[in-house]
Amino acid sequence: MNAFAQRMERAVAQAAAEGLGGLLITPGPDLVYFTGYQPTAITERLTLLVLAEGRDPHLLVPILERPDAEAADGSAAVTLLDWKDGDDPYPVAAGLLAPDGRYCISDSAWSMHLLGLQQALPQTRYTSMTSSLPMLRAVKSDDEVALLAAAGAAADAAYERILGVRFAGRTETEIGNDLADLLREYGHSQVDFTVVGSGPNGANPHHEMGDRVLQDGDMVVLDFGGLKDGYGSDTTRTVHIGPPTAVEQEVFDVVRAAQQAAFEAVRPGVACEDIDATARQLITEAGYGEQFIHRVGHGIGMTTHEPPYLVRGEKRPLVPGMCFSIEPGIYLSGRFGVRIEDIVTVTETGGRRLNNTDHGMQIVS
Repeated sequence: MNAFAQRMERAVAQAAAEGLGGLLITPGPDLVYFTGYQPTAITERLTLLVLAEGRDPHLLVPILERPDAEAADGSAAVTLLDWKDGDDPYPVAAGLLAPDGRYCISDSAWSMHLLGLQQALPQTRYTSMTSSLPMLRAVKSDDEVALLAAAGAAADAAYERILGVRFAGRTETEIGNDLADLLREYGHSQVDFTVVGSGPNGANPHHEMGDRVLQDGDMVVLDFGGLKDGYGSDTTRTVHIGPPTAVEQEVFDVVRAAQQAAFEAVRPGVACEDIDATARQLITEAGYGEQFIHRVGHGIGMTTHEPPYLVRGEKRPLVPGMCFSIEPGIYLSGRFGVRIEDIVTVTETGGRRLNNTDHGMQIVS
């Protein structure tokens, strides 16, 4: 049984354990995960993978896209069906479902497709993938961890190079473009974001980049990532143009200690929310609890944000193979921000960082 067939078999078992009749997978990362197939263009034409207990996997595609679906790595694990323009695809899809079944459907499914299925089978019920099977892709295989590690190493290489460029006198956008170019140079096919938050802009965690000109004395948050060979990178380091003030160094040291404490708390069986709580407690005790305004981490895989989420209320335990960010931050409005982020994978005995650049404050020019 190949890897795609194994993934589909596990997914059907997980769905059955949740009282679901199966899974309906539409174009996006879920479809790539299960079949290796990514349509060249996601359009209004219905493409649907049906995974249901007691029957073989079926992939319904527009006939003009069938050759691409047949060429996908996981095509041998599915039975392909097609439909032509001018035909109604929903009765064909309905034939693959139980008339009164309950199914989870990809979060990215178009509403028109869900409504079409409901019209064809009024007694069926649907729930989103995230609400019903949030851990579907959360536990990575060794091969997936290796791909995430390679993406992390590429982002690390980009960071090491960016430290050598001139910061002062240049705009955030220029620095961000340099980072994007470096990610591509080190093998990224897609750059998803480049946060360059200088001075007061660093107090906005999702500032990305703008026209502000960096100057001596600025704290600068650098958060960047994308996809390399289909898997994500995401890392944050905070640098300083010239020597920091005592307060800037203090805040930086608190964030660094919180990030390290959260990493050391990673081990199988620990609740996701406990990793958040570990970093949050340290930051709160230092007097900056109100300035830590986001969760401590998110899962990563074929997308840069996916379950598991390390946040208060998420009581699911960590499992070997889970991969996620640990990224505490402190944001002082109108002044500066600090964030340090690594991607971490859970091992049998603890955690392993997939980002390995220096956590210390780097002084740039």
